[in-house]
Amino acid sequence: MKKNGATLLLKSLLNQEIETVFGVPGESYLSVLDALNDFPEISWIGARQEGGAAFMASGYAQLTGKTGICFVTRAPGATNASIGVHTAFQGSIPLILFIGQVSSMVTGREAFQELNYNEMYSGMAKWVTEINNVNRIPEIVSRAFNIANTGRPGPVIVSLPEDIISKPCEVNPSLRIRFPEPSISNFDIDEIRQKLSIAKKPIFIVGGTAWKKDGIRNLKCFIEQNNLPVISAFRRQDIFDNQSLSYAGVLSFGNSEKLNKAVHESDLVFAFNTLLGDVTTSGYKLIQTFKDKVLIHSNTDPKEISKVYYADLPIHSGPNNLALELKKLGKIGDWNSHTKNLHSEYNESLLVPNQPGNVDMGKIISYLQYKLPEDVIITNGAGNFSTWSNLLFKFGSKARLIAPTSGAMGFGLPAAIASKIAFPNKMVICFSGDGDFQMNISELGTAKQYNSFPIILLLNNSSYGTIRMHQEKFYPGRVMSTDIVNPSYTKIAEAYGMDAYQIKKTKEFKEVFDKVYKSNKGALIELIIDIESITPHKTLQAVSYTHLTLPTILLV
Repeated sequence: MKKNGATLLLKSLLNQEIETVFGVPGESYLSVLDALNDFPEISWIGARQEGGAAFMASGYAQLTGKTGICFVTRAPGATNASIGVHTAFQGSIPLILFIGQVSSMVTGREAFQELNYNEMYSGMAKWVTEINNVNRIPEIVSRAFNIANTGRPGPVIVSLPEDIISKPCEVNPSLRIRFPEPSISNFDIDEIRQKLSIAKKPIFIVGGTAWKKDGIRNLKCFIEQNNLPVISAFRRQDIFDNQSLSYAGVLSFGNSEKLNKAVHESDLVFAFNTLLGDVTTSGYKLIQTFKDKVLIHSNTDPKEISKVYYADLPIHSGPNNLALELKKLGKIGDWNSHTKNLHSEYNESLLVPNQPGNVDMGKIISYLQYKLPEDVIITNGAGNFSTWSNLLFKFGSKARLIAPTSGAMGFGLPAAIASKIAFPNKMVICFSGDGDFQMNISELGTAKQYNSFPIILLLNNSSYGTIRMHQEKFYPGRVMSTDIVNPSYTKIAEAYGMDAYQIKKTKEFKEVFDKVYKSNKGALIELIIDIESITPHKTLQAVSYTHLTLPTILLV
């Protein structure tokens, strides 16, 4: 084995317990690709496009709790991968993107495919650095892991000049890095008890990352012992058991009026390990002021507390340590009546009318709720199609949702493939729309190469449905550029070695899905959806009509 920068880098990754890396090969880091031959402990997963590779690494990190690792080549590869970096940034997901770079001997001359990564990634990464000395690789790798995983987790960019990583080295690889989780003080615990005990209508909004199984169990124990209501932050509904009598829904696009009213009328909001961001707060309008309520806000990063809303009680603590301390409080009150009402309203929101068209997604989601195993992994990209699984499916204590809080189209398929690679014996379901699916359809090649086919439920309404909905709402009768002329998805899937089916009537779904379920081989199931079935509770025509008749829509 050569003792050069490339082997030093891979040894350092192995010491961080990295066993899977994603990427697209490139000439700018040939020495790393060569060194991988000597590291059978590290599995290389080669994607078809760098955006897909970065999505895979991001989804893998979100699912496993490990740091996602991705390798791409210089400028074109780096620009393609940026969508995954942005997704990791907004999703608070630890990701390290290693990018090949031109030789340090020609830096600054605009050499072939040269790009300044500091300038490019400055607004979407926690740290951007370039290795300029081969013997500093262990130091920089250690710092990269530490930055990616502490505070608010997120992406780090490490540039690898091709001559530096090919040079011989004289140092040992970095050792295992431990990531300390901040803890709450006894004083703050006492104040939480005091503020909660006098609250009449408290609500917990739970979200974020860096959760461990014990932390989730401890929080659930405290919540249920006190009969407190819990709402999930946007696309974080797999943290708290949706089957619990304390669960009251998710703050997302298309909240029910009753959920909005519940948040508005609450007298205490405990934003637990979450960002009070754009979607969770309905464009910062749902919670316009906290003058009439108390805000307790906890986060692993103090910079995220009082970032938008002033916190009456700021808590700098990781979710797991905080959950443990809350569990120790035991029973401090009983909000059963309040919580029972909110949980009942949540269950009512799951009841949807019959849908227009021949395929009714409401009925299909109901069947999936009954059929899917309790440890199912569900992924999706972005589009109105995701409301069916995100709003109507109850995520139990073992189910997982891997989805982009950044709203990135094309995320679902790469994330599903990465999930199947991480857990080959678990059922992985990818919800996708026809516009969303085509963003990374080539990653079916990755699924084929590594025999990791998920079940893909492709909702085809021949439209960029979300944008079409906004057109109908704000520019009725002036549809432009949102129609999609689709290929034969079943033939494409079959070309990649997948079983494929097309569903044109609701009653056909059960037989097809049961067959796919039993095969355990994955498949593509294309569902032909009527464009009018744009949301679970409102048709496309109704969206346009609502805007015309109610130009000012109040949130509560």
